[in-house]
Parts: sequence; C-alpha cells; structure tokens
Amino acid sequence: MEYVAIFMAWPYANGPLHLGHVAGNCLPADIQYRYERARGRSVLMCSGSDEHGTPITLTAEQEGVSPQEIVDRFHEMNSKALTDLGCSWGVNIDSRGVEFGGTLYNRTSDPRHKQLVREVFTQLLESNLMSSEIMQQYCSISDDGAVRFLPDRYVEGDCPVCSSSGARGDQCDECGATYEANELVNPRSKLNPKASIEIRDTEHLFFRLDLFQKSLEAHYEERKGTWRPNVRAMTKNWLDMGLRPRAVTRDIEWGIELPLEGEEWHSKRVYVWFEAVQGYYTCARIWAEEYAVKAEHPDGNDAWGRWWKISEDGREPKHIYFMGKDNIPFHTIIWPAIIMGMNAANSDDTITHLPIPGHLALENNVPANEYLMLQGGQFSKSRRHAVWLPSFLSRFDPDTLRYYLSINMPEGHDTDFRWDEFVDRVNNELIGTYANFVHRVMTLTHRLPSDGGNPLSSFFDPTDYQEYSSNVQELMNEAIQSMERQRFKEALRSIMSIAQSGNSILQTAAPWEHLEDPDSDEARASLSALAYSWSLCRGLAVALRPFMPFQSDRLWEMLGEDDDIDTILWDESFSYADLNWNSDKPSHLFRRLDLDDILATELALAEDESNSKVNESDTVPGDSGGGYIEFEDFKKVEMRTGRISSVEDHPNADKLFVITIEDGPGTSRTVCAGLKGIIDASDLLGLNVVYVANLKPRKLRGVLSEGMLLAAEDEDGKVSVLTMNDDISPGSIVR
Repeated sequence: MEYVAIFMAWPYANGPLHLGHVAGNCLPADIQYRYERARGRSVLMCSGSDEHGTPITLTAEQEGVSPQEIVDRFHEMNSKALTDLGCSWGVNIDSRGVEFGGTLYNRTSDPRHKQLVREVFTQLLESNLMSSEIMQQYCSISDDGAVRFLPDRYVEGDCPVCSSSGARGDQCDECGATYEANELVNPRSKLNPKASIEIRDTEHLFFRLDLFQKSLEAHYEERKGTWRPNVRAMTKNWLDMGLRPRAVTRDIEWGIELPLEGEEWHSKRVYVWFEAVQGYYTCARIWAEEYAVKAEHPDGNDAWGRWWKISEDGREPKHIYFMGKDNIPFHTIIWPAIIMGMNAANSDDTITHLPIPGHLALENNVPANEYLMLQGGQFSKSRRHAVWLPSFLSRFDPDTLRYYLSINMPEGHDTDFRWDEFVDRVNNELIGTYANFVHRVMTLTHRLPSDGGNPLSSFFDPTDYQEYSSNVQELMNEAIQSMERQRFKEALRSIMSIAQSGNSILQTAAPWEHLEDPDSDEARASLSALAYSWSLCRGLAVALRPFMPFQSDRLWEMLGEDDDIDTILWDESFSYADLNWNSDKPSHLFRRLDLDDILATELALAEDESNSKVNESDTVPGDSGGGYIEFEDFKKVEMRTGRISSVEDHPNADKLFVITIEDGPGTSRTVCAGLKGIIDASDLLGLNVVYVANLKPRKLRGVLSEGMLLAAEDEDGKVSVLTMNDDISPGSIVR
C-alpha cells in the first residue's frame, strides 16, 4: 500500500481565516487529501491551530484578555469554518478503515504536543546541534525602570532588505525576507510607538543550521526538478547567503517552557518557528495515540510510523506540504534540517539528506502558492484587508468558493479575488456549463415514464460512444497527471471539459424532441445519448468530489446511487455501471449569484467594520464567531412594522428598489432592498412589512438606506417579504 501524508501550514489562532489562507493552504490540502483517497492510497492529513508566539499575545493585549481566551475562541471558529468549507478534518478515521489513515486538526497548546517538542529540543541539544549565544534584542523601558524584552512581532520598522515600511520584527510581508529583529531599520514598539526602545543583551539557545548547509544543498539538487519556481528560488537564495545558527528560544511568557534547569531559562519559551513545524510530526503521533489505538490499528501507538518512517525494505512515504510562499524557507530549509537532526540523533550522529530505514522521511514536494490578492491588495489579518471565511460561508454555497479558488488558485503567480469574476465564474462556468448539463440530463430523464427504475436503462449502450469514452479517459488521465504535480487548475479544467463534451452530446442528439415517442430508431439513438450523458453525470460526481464535495453528494443522491461515493475510485469514476434511479424531482445544484446584491452587502459590512470599535481586534466582520448570540445582543435589534407607500427603481443599481416606508403617524423612512426582478413593485405597495429600525443608515449606490426589510427565501429560491396583519399600526414594535 502507498502511504501519503498531507500537511497544511498551521494558521495562527489570533483571528478568523480569510480567503488568502483558504487559497494558500487550506483548500489545496483538502483537495489533495480527497484525491489521494480517490486513488486508493492510505492518507494521513495533519494540521491545526498555531497557538503560541507573539501574534497571539499581541491580539490578547489589544483586547485586554488572556492569550488562552484568544486561542480558544479562534481555534473553535476556524476549525468550524474549515469544516463548513467541506474540509475533511472531522474524519479522524478513514471510512475504509484505520489502516487507510484519517485526519487530525490539532492545537499546539495540546499537552502531548508540548511534551514531544520538549523531547525533540532535548534530543537536538544533547546531540550538540544547539549552542548558547548572547544576542541583542530590543526592549522597552517603563517609567519605573522596568525592562521588557520585545519579541520579534512586538517591533516593527523598515525592512533591511527591501526598505518597505511596516515590516515585522522577524519577517517582511512585502518581500518575504526573514531576519533577526535587531536588523530592522527605524525600529519602534508596536504596542507603544512613542516609547523609547533600546537593545540589550540576552542569552538564547541557537539551532546550528550552519551544520546542515551541505546536506540541504544536496537535498535542493534532488528536489529542484519537482519544486515550483518560487520554492526553488527562495530556497536557493537562503542557501546562497549561507545558513547561520538560528535562535530557538525567546523572551516571552506565552509558549512552551524550556526543558532546562536554571533561573535564567525560566522566563524564556521555545521560539514558535521551531515549535510549530514540529506539529506535523507531533500531530501524527497524537493521532495514533488517540485514534489509531482505539480503532485497533495493528501497530497501536506506533501507527504514525507508517506515514513517517522509511520501511525496512526502503519504502518511503510521500509527504506533501501546503502553504503560502511566505512559509517556504521554514519547510525547505528549517524543517528538513530539524528532521535530519532528529535522524542523526537517533542513529550515528551523521547528518544526511538520504534517510535510511527507520529514519523520518523528508518532504516530497512543497507546492507553495503565491498570494491571493483582494482586488489588487494582499489579504492580511493584521491590516484588516480581507474577506473572512466564516462571514463568506454564512452567505454563499461553500462549493462556489471551492470552485472559484480552485480555478483561480495562485499556483504560479499572484491572483486576484474579485467579486465580479467570482460571480461570472459561478454563473457562466460552474452553472452555465456543468450544473446546466446535469440539470438538463436529470429533468429530461424525469419526463420519461418510469416503472420504478431508470427509464434510460433500455437505451444504455456504452459501445455506441467509444469515441467519446476515449476522450473522457484522456481528460481523466490529464487530470491525474496534473493532480500528481498539485496543479489543481489544470486538473479542474480537464474535468470540466468532460461536462462541456456532455453538453455537445446532448445538443447534437436533441433528446427533448423524442420524449413523447421513444420507439423510433432515431428516438432510440437520441435517448441512448441521454443515457450516456446520465453515466457522465455519475462520473463527474466522483471526479469533481475533491473540488466540490457538497455538490457531489447532492448529485449522487439525485442519481439514486446506493454505494458510498467515498468508496468509488477515480479509476472507476466513468466505468459504465447500471443506471440507478431516484424518483424524487431533481433540483438545481447551484443558485445564480447577483453581483449588485453582493456588492451592496459587502459595502454594508465594510462600513460596519470601519465604524466599529471591534475593528481593533481580529473578530469576524458580520459574524459572531459561534453559532449562537447572547440574548443581550438580540435585544439590541429593534424590529418595527411599517406600511410601504412607494416603490421606485434605484437610479444606480439594477437589482435594488428604493422603498418608502410609513413608520408612524406622518413620518416615513427610505429603505433600499434587493427585490427588483424578484417581486413586482406593484405587489409591494401597501404591504404592512417588518423592518429593522435601528440599523445604522448607510448609502447604497448613492441612496441613503435607513433600515432593512425582512424577507425569507426557501430552498427553491422563492422569496417572500415578512408582513403583519393590516390592523397593526405602522411603527409597532415586533417582540
């Protein structure tokens, strides 16, 4: 059996995930995990929340709460958001059995993680792979003379490499350079920019990265044919500059305590860069101890080794790490060096890039993505420039996001997230090509008489479409080749081409012309094409599942398939099995999007965010972070009744009405509502409606809106405005 380990870079638990995180590492990892399973491989996927380090403490200090409160809040929020996105983190044990692996989204605050990190720390220290050095670090001096050392992210200034302002103490977001905090130009305290800071000596332990220079150079030569150009370039740049010892401890109170005696070490913690990358290793071990043992894996606590260790016969598990480009050196230089150090410590102390049986495996590929930009500007939690994942998922089908980011993934260069392009891709590609093909096949078939089975079964002869079938197989082979290299855009385009072929088959055969009289030779040929198209729908449900799992489940159910879709391999996706049947009326896979409505909502969210004091922290705009709100929060919403006295077209928006509501004796207010094209203006006049009365007024496309109408939408897209009995006076409070 082939063993594959999928690793996703650990997001900081200091704020909600934004779409940059999703495109950079979250979604690619899940797509690859689902694909590897669909090839019949044994797959273990590991990641979780990075809960230590200065980003956490900075957020905690800004909010005036403890770091633990911050990480608890955002770990729950982000793990839920990833599950809602369709990521496979809840599948701790593979449905095929524990020998096929599973997943674990863990936390670096896990006590077992801390214990294992301390063990690795001790192991490397005792193997003379660490050294003690005095380093210079910025510190602030309070009015009473108290000294506080300022870890990297407590300091900002100008980048020593590209001179960009606003660079962090350890890394520049603009150019991706990493450095020591004392190399920063024009440094200042992030918490108090006006405070004077100075450099003082402090003792720290350093990982001897310089000892791994030659082995890492040899490793680079082996991998440069696999790595993407951005990975090769950044790795080579580090190697060409010459590797230097790197501090593995920091003067900070939040983090993993050092496994060292002596008062001088009690106020220091393990540096987060050294700790977090070990999470891939510790997470696998925790998975084995918590889940594999309970599922009676034959290796028990040591089950993790199947995905990590070189076997006695030389078999190497395949390791794939997903991340954004700012994390490249940590996964091509630092983490491989730590693994080499662990291997050396466990054998003959020889540092090598060629692991032997019993050693831990190095990575096979690090398919780091470039940045997903937001309308031309980089996504950033710290700069509040983002579309937040929880808020997005509260308004859109997760598969629409998965499709758009997959087809627009920044694999070779930065790409933009644009609302107009998102709407266009969903409406014209996802719905216009794929969902339309499926809906045509389903609805046409359901117009045929059925005796309880699929009415197309008697017309189904795959040999009639061998040419099309060969083309389908070629496209699937192309998709497989692309997926093996983590080129998701290519793979998705190949699969979508199958749907395009299906539309061509239908258009040529015109089965809608023969539904009333299916007995002629011409009709039988036409309905045979429809039957073949039905089989294509089955194959597309399987092939597209790594990219869009929710729609695959919906389509699978409409097809009447009884088998678990997760058990169907890609190699079998377009095999010509019997045509099953579901007598239920088929429904649309997706709903069309309206750009004007989306932009109006986004504008409102942006204005609310900018006017909120909560903007000082990293909470989700438009989202509470949990499934519930407190009663006190609900009491803040004031709902009243009002009678619609006029309805006019918005002068600057195609989908908005400008509605005047009589909200009391002799008084009225204006509300903009996205109901144009859904409800006739004449049907709205005179209605006694319910509206939110205390929503902060805001301009929508130039017209001031002073509230929000309440309406409901069912699963078929039918919209109805909430109304009250006519005997309720305008301005009445809704309780």
